[in-house]
Amino acid sequence: MRHLLVLTAFLFISSLSLAQEPTAVKGVVYSTSTNEILESVNIVNLNQVIGTTTGSTGEFEIEAKANDTLHFSFLGYKSIKVKVTNDWLKFGETKIEMTELALALEEVVVNQLRLTGFLEVDMRQVPVRTNYRYSISGLSTAGYEAGSSTGGVNKVLGAIFNPADFLYNMFGKKPIELQKLKQMKKDDEIRNLLASRFDREMLMVLLEVDRIDLDEIVSQCNYSREFIQTANDLQILDAINECYEEYKILSRSNRRNN
Repeated sequence: MRHLLVLTAFLFISSLSLAQEPTAVKGVVYSTSTNEILESVNIVNLNQVIGTTTGSTGEFEIEAKANDTLHFSFLGYKSIKVKVTNDWLKFGETKIEMTELALALEEVVVNQLRLTGFLEVDMRQVPVRTNYRYSISGLSTAGYEAGSSTGGVNKVLGAIFNPADFLYNMFGKKPIELQKLKQMKKDDEIRNLLASRFDREMLMVLLEVDRIDLDEIVSQCNYSREFIQTANDLQILDAINECYEEYKILSRSNRRNN
């Protein structure tokens, strides 16, 4: 009986101590070159797919567990990854330093239009790119953007009836990474972050792909080159998520047919 009471007490104390373990980390982000605090630094927990930003005094707090990886990004600074340790969880706030990048602007060539003053003539000089989207019967999503109308329908049908190839290699082999898409869409901080960015960095980090593969995914989902080049990161996220959902529907349909 005595051993039973001792065991019960031990289990109770253990569970109490576990319940009191910290589940968030705090810190302040500084610039290594100026030692000044950095406000509005974007921070994402890559494991739990939640995000936050630093406040006016450079401070932040984010939910995390030991061995989670935090991704810090800020315009003009080199992005870094920081692993959460037990000591950080236990002892609280820490100092994070980010290194400033030397930005070099590429030469931009502007092709000037030679206007004649005649509206009908000048309008012919202005390039017009029209994007077309096609709805697929039976799919609940918005459909496909196919760029130019020439061959657009064939491109859509080709993607519908051949969903394996590239998309299977990307979607079929990355189920865990692609599950993060839904989590990203649910977190307001991450959505706001992606809506203001065009560098694809966060998407590449979370999906564990490079820029070439990321653009290829969107291209294979029948989004035009113009969309890929001009969309913000949130639009790219929504495009990939939409395509992934359609891919799952088509995959289930193919399995039933086979």
